[in-house]
Amino acid sequence: MKNKNSDSDKSKGVKIVVTGGAGFIGSHIVDALVASNKYEVHVIDNLSNGKLENVNKKAVFHKADIRKLAEISPILKGAKYVFHEAALPRVQFSIEHPDETNEVNVTGTLNVLIAARDAGVKRLVYAASSSAYGDQPSLPLIENMEAMPKSPYGLQKYIGELYLKLFTEVYGMETVSLRYFNVYGRRNSSEGAYALVIAKFFKLLKEGKALTITGDGTHTRDFTSVHDVSRANLLAMTSKKVGKGEVINIGAGHNYSVNEVAKMIGGKAVHIAPRLEPHDTLADNSLAKKLLGWTPEWTLEDGIKELKKLN
Repeated sequence: MKNKNSDSDKSKGVKIVVTGGAGFIGSHIVDALVASNKYEVHVIDNLSNGKLENVNKKAVFHKADIRKLAEISPILKGAKYVFHEAALPRVQFSIEHPDETNEVNVTGTLNVLIAARDAGVKRLVYAASSSAYGDQPSLPLIENMEAMPKSPYGLQKYIGELYLKLFTEVYGMETVSLRYFNVYGRRNSSEGAYALVIAKFFKLLKEGKALTITGDGTHTRDFTSVHDVSRANLLAMTSKKVGKGEVINIGAGHNYSVNEVAKMIGGKAVHIAPRLEPHDTLADNSLAKKLLGWTPEWTLEDGIKELKKLN
């Protein structure tokens, strides 16, 4: 399915493809690319998680599934850059559905790489995950630490990083992996049992319900604004210092406990049974500054203020 209405609006510039461009982070990347008025932006999404309403009207939308190489290959033809954001996210969901998430997160990623290679794509930027770290003996988390994923999702995203580096070494295609840390912001889904905590808290608050906290709430996360993440992606696309399969943390560099987040948002909180997940995350983002010229601009306090206005 192609959004015909977008064809007349598309830019005549460099062609860029964003997989998962109807999703949370992908749609923000699309918006940033369109806003620059330099690119012809194409979106690939099967709408299993994404929403058509998230897709910028000036982008060309293709309803296609990354698990089907024959579907996505023609879309990548002529593209110079690819942002691979499509995935089946969530740690807990992957624990319950390792086969389904592997098909999307590993086989789907390989398909995107093959299609990009065959299309002669210059550079592919990949949405990696801090889940690859698992539990480490010390913080902050630095890219040269050994990956110790504790879930199928963390392992699957790590395999994606290895595939990117391999494609650079074997086929000469430029690649870079950005390890996201707990991204939050507008369009972050609040639906389902696996919704991320900030979006879930706002949904519960709106419904007049107590904020549900897994475990004792002392576990911390490095919450990172989607505005900062989308900006990092655009920098990764153009930086002359990357392209050889580098892995780069994209995190705010400051962690907060879930209890602290609940207090910022406001409302009554209740605690439920803990889940299998790392207790703490905190990014060392110095490599992002060195290689991309990126530093976070949004504090969690400012991000929550923005969401309060939107909710």
